[in-house]
Amino acid sequence: MAIKIAVLKETKPGEKRVAVVPTVAAGLERLGASVNLQAGAGRAATFADEAYKDASFYDTASGLVADADIVLAVQPPTVEVLRAMKVGSVLVSFIYSQTNPSLVAELRDRHVTALAMELIPRIGRAQSMDALSSQAALAGYYAPLLGAVHMPRILPMMTTAVGSLRAARVLVMGLGVAGLSALATAHRLGAITEGYDVRPETKEQAQSLGAKFVETGIDARGEGGYARELTVDEKERVQKALSQHIAEADMIITTASVPGRPSPKLISAAQISAMRPGSVIVDLGAEGGGNCEGTKPGETVTVGPATILGPLNVPSALAQHASELYAKNLLNLIGLIVKDGALKLDFQDEVIAGATLTHAGEIRNKVVRESLQAGKSLEAENA
Repeated sequence: MAIKIAVLKETKPGEKRVAVVPTVAAGLERLGASVNLQAGAGRAATFADEAYKDASFYDTASGLVADADIVLAVQPPTVEVLRAMKVGSVLVSFIYSQTNPSLVAELRDRHVTALAMELIPRIGRAQSMDALSSQAALAGYYAPLLGAVHMPRILPMMTTAVGSLRAARVLVMGLGVAGLSALATAHRLGAITEGYDVRPETKEQAQSLGAKFVETGIDARGEGGYARELTVDEKERVQKALSQHIAEADMIITTASVPGRPSPKLISAAQISAMRPGSVIVDLGAEGGGNCEGTKPGETVTVGPATILGPLNVPSALAQHASELYAKNLLNLIGLIVKDGALKLDFQDEVIAGATLTHAGEIRNKVVRESLQAGKSLEAENA
């Protein structure tokens, strides 16, 4: 009997992506799986039900997942959907366990094997499964476009019959996948670009994209591809070095975020007050509270001379391509756990082991397990 894969329709407000696109559905079938979707699952991402040639459709999420071996989604499913899943089935989606402890407990208690896409190891072998990176690349591309439509000026230099307009200055703070993508887009649009990151190894990457690298003299390389937290003294030195660049920027794009943690503050209220009139900040760290003092997640606000955008779920604004990339990430991961039409979980594989959040009634991820245990201890003390 073929492995049954269920694809949920996203219900979180503003979420337009779908976990599987038609071309990837065909790829899953070639692995020996049957693909079933909730009716209308791909519609918001421009994929009609009719485009999924050999798939079956269900009207309700509970009916869809009841006998599924693998359930695929973008956002974490609701507790009600989890309770409809059969014991021993597999869930693959973003889960954001640090902010969804009740969901993790339900996964554990239902003996669901949960592969959390945000836990995919940041190693070379897993790049084709790294959904954080694929989605961040699109968010970075979109950020300068979003900022441009809120600016009272253009990005490129332009020569007219009555004189020339200078190119805008764009500063990108945080040169991970999103930041580098933002730099590349801003440069293509004709802006003068600068990049900053506390990890000095990003200097060559910024320069390769035509940007000047802002030197601060601080090395804050951390584990897992993220920057470590700065000391108080380091923060002061960085702020001093950056203030002039912030003041001269027409657009700033901030991208510093770590899943499950508050976004670090990169720009102070004092630095914002010294910016040019009409300047724009696109804060891609808004999901975690924002990289700027004054950011309001999900809103566009005016703070002194600057307009601050706090967009949420930016990849969803590019739902068609975001879904395509995410679905390919899933296909590559499913290829590790489905062999010859059967489910085979090899926990000796570092990718599978690293992505596994829960399995067989246990929370397998040590950091999440300890975090939830600490939360329970705190609740007991306050009871």
